[in-house]
Amino acid sequence: MNQRAETETKRRKLIVGRVVSNKMDKTIVVQAARLTKHPVYGKYYKKFKKYKAHDETNQCGVGDQVELIESAPISKEKAYRLKRVIEKAAVAEVEAAV
Repeated sequence: MNQRAETETKRRKLIVGRVVSNKMDKTIVVQAARLTKHPVYGKYYKKFKKYKAHDETNQCGVGDQVELIESAPISKEKAYRLKRVIEKAAVAEVEAAV
């Protein structure tokens, strides 16, 4: 193999979203939004998708804004790892959601 191919790494997908559940051990559920354009009317609307991610230290709480990075599959549904917590949720947000 040549020198260049050994040093390059695969670009991993990054996802930014909010934690909607942390009830599982070392697993969080993150909801990410993206804008999609309606094919006929041209209006932009939000589409949501939930991702399960590995949180080794159980540091995330509901409402936290986090960044996930793609990884090798950890289980049947988990293929992302927690990269960093962007913003911790305020206590008032968590109580209002409950």
